Amino acid sequence: MTHILVIRLSAMGDVAMTVPVIRALIQQNKQVKVTIVSRPFFKPFFDDIEGVYFFGVDLKDRHKGFVGIYRLFQDLKKLKIDFVADLHNVLRSKILRTFFKIYGTKVAFTDKGRADKKALTRAENKVFQPVKSMVDRHVETFLQLGFSIDLKQNHFPQKGVLPQEVLKVVGEKHDVKWIGIAPFAQYETKVYPQDLMAETIVLLAQNNQHKIFLFGGGETEIKKLNELQQKLKNVIVVAGKLKFEQELQLIKHLDLMLSMDSGNAHIAAMYGVKVVTLWGHTHPYAGFVPFGQPLSHCITADKSQYPKLPTSVYGNKMIEGYEDVMRTITPQTIVDKIKELI
Repeated sequence: MTHILVIRLSAMGDVAMTVPVIRALIQQNKQVKVTIVSRPFFKPFFDDIEGVYFFGVDLKDRHKGFVGIYRLFQDLKKLKIDFVADLHNVLRSKILRTFFKIYGTKVAFTDKGRADKKALTRAENKVFQPVKSMVDRHVETFLQLGFSIDLKQNHFPQKGVLPQEVLKVVGEKHDVKWIGIAPFAQYETKVYPQDLMAETIVLLAQNNQHKIFLFGGGETEIKKLNELQQKLKNVIVVAGKLKFEQELQLIKHLDLMLSMDSGNAHIAAMYGVKVVTLWGHTHPYAGFVPFGQPLSHCITADKSQYPKLPTSVYGNKMIEGYEDVMRTITPQTIVDKIKELI
């Protein structure tokens, strides 16, 4: 067996984007086994892929700092690694892969296409065209190591049966459509205004054939989700009621996920669930469209009103006068798109 070490330490959506690539790699290269190096929290992403092992990195203690990275190298070296694919390409992963390179292991890393992304997001002389997706960039990384991957041949995992602990919270499915809504993101520039999201939920909940699940985490988000729930019978806040692994099981059974440009979109997509995404200051052209989702599933803010969009790749940049870009997306537009897809 050929053993490939895959490095992607964070963040949630970025780790989720590697899953379809790893799954296709394993399915199409039978003599390959993979060890993923990432934060322990992300282990459940890979649990259903046979031939994939997980090494939880301890960045707060054992693997902290330069000495810690060397210790991580020593820990991983014992696994008899043949190739290293660095899908993160940040300082920490660069140091780790360099240790392997010195040791004689063949390494490759993902080119993030920073120049193309900068051209897309700059205010002046903007080059407004799609850049290569991160998923395709990861495929190229494995090709450098001699492993070809055809993402069109990707097979999604079985949904499985929902355990009783999950059914107690969500109920049986029967003949209704299950819609997940993940209304949060790391940056405010990527979050649909709460009043408009509340209106969207009311419109969706008017259909008795819809059951809506609200996703999030932490006290502040759960408080906002309870406000969004608006005592509607067919809207359930699952945040705080299910463990992370149980949330993943539920997401597999959704008919559709409505998400910001954030982690939950990529989690749903890695299971083959239809995803509708809302885009404010960021844009699907930057290469982060959820796996397998057409551009028509991405609803973007009105560029004719806000010509400098997108203003950043990750949403960490607010331009004065651009605070309300997401208000150009109407709740009815979102509801119409969801009805079209389910």
